[in-house]
Amino acid sequence: MIAKEPVPGRVKTRLTPPYRPEDAARLAEAALADTLETVARMHVRRRVLVLDGRPGPWLPGGFEVVPQCGGGLDERIAAAFGLCDGPALLIGMDTPQITTGLLALATDSGPWDEHDAWFGPAADGGFWALGMARPRPGLVLGVPMSRADTGARQRHRLVEAGLSVRDLPVLRDVDTAADAARVAALSSGHFASVHADLARAVAQ
Repeated sequence: MIAKEPVPGRVKTRLTPPYRPEDAARLAEAALADTLETVARMHVRRRVLVLDGRPGPWLPGGFEVVPQCGGGLDERIAAAFGLCDGPALLIGMDTPQITTGLLALATDSGPWDEHDAWFGPAADGGFWALGMARPRPGLVLGVPMSRADTGARQRHRLVEAGLSVRDLPVLRDVDTAADAARVAALSSGHFASVHADLARAVAQ
């Protein structure tokens, strides 16, 4: 999992306005906590948090914390895959609505016998999950990030390399206030609770 420490002014800046930087950081922390808790319940060999910043009370046990490298997002994702020596699925902190059942589609042992890669497209054109049976960091390097065609370009890179790709369901990232409202409606954890509190405050 790749994530950023939820520090006001450094995370979820597209949520401001209508939210204050402190409120955006609360939403980011809630999304991070929900995602980590879901991953913590998975039956996997290794859980790695590739973190920009320092761990906080939101981090459950059972995770190996590794600092993110410098460079663009493509370089940081590639470096994360470079830490893995077997089938690996990478996700971010922007989809707190994920479930163990959803992740199990790509983390159980059977799926890796049938596919070389797993791809989770995001509604904004990016991707929320990327998995490779044999991690090849070079397949991420150079893919332009944070664009409407990022997901399509990344998936094409996998196919072009001869990998058989299986798609996961499309999910919505939390980028804007409208995204946050839609994702909160699909969630039942910390994110939904914090969003409800903040939405009431904004409405007043």
